[in-house]
Amino acid sequence: MSDLRPRRSALFLPASNARAIEKARTLSCDVVILDLEDAVAPEQKQAAREAAVTAAREGGFGTRELVLRINGLDSPWAADDLAAADSAPFDAVLVPKVNAAADIDAAEAQVQRAPIWAMIETCRAIPSLGAIAAAAERTRLQAFVIGTNDLAKEMRCRLSPDRAELLPLLTLALAAGRGWGLTVLDGVHNAIDDDAGLEAVCRQGAAMGFDGKTLIHPRQIAACNAAFSPTPEDVARAEAIVAAFATPDADGRGAIRLDGAMVERLHLEQAQRVLALAVQGRSAD
Repeated sequence: MSDLRPRRSALFLPASNARAIEKARTLSCDVVILDLEDAVAPEQKQAAREAAVTAAREGGFGTRELVLRINGLDSPWAADDLAAADSAPFDAVLVPKVNAAADIDAAEAQVQRAPIWAMIETCRAIPSLGAIAAAAERTRLQAFVIGTNDLAKEMRCRLSPDRAELLPLLTLALAAGRGWGLTVLDGVHNAIDDDAGLEAVCRQGAAMGFDGKTLIHPRQIAACNAAFSPTPEDVARAEAIVAAFATPDADGRGAIRLDGAMVERLHLEQAQRVLALAVQGRSAD
């Protein structure tokens, strides 16, 4: 688990906003996503791309991962965006509106270095989730990022506060991503001033198994980091499990009794992951 890193909070920023990028270097988010797509007007695409490359080359983001969200693969800007992703030290390139595994292959063919993150945000992607995730076997696909706004738009659904309308699709995306070892990030919460609503959907996403959540405003970072970090109770339980399996009595055993419950080796793996994330999260904060 040496390569395990927290991706609790992934903040979208317009690559054209120099002030926001400078501020991002001081924020407690785990991931900064410089956006060339939705947040940038067509006449600003080239300038935004150049600004993103400059920001990546200047660095200063510390332990934060720096990700470039390109324009759609079928857009006139995609080829230059992908070339830009290779020209500067971005930690990943985020490809929007991935519909099929062929889209991952197409991005892979044009990016020589950066890992690929795929946005799952179209109805066409849902039947192909397994095939898209399986592209990780032959490409640098590393993560799914769920685009809940676009999914809701295509589904023509009215999202309730508990997002019940999208839960089946979120679960399918999670299962597919986990099947091939991908990071999976939940979608954004649109209401910037809705603290209670944000905390609720963060808790929901963490309970479902998401690694973290994409955000649209810095004020959302703290609640997101808290929800997707192991609690003190989680850490204490994980420490107890690791300690129990380290005793001579547990040597060679697949399951042991701890505090009146059966604990298996799979729980040991989960406990080790919790402890690693807790350490990494404290370092990031």
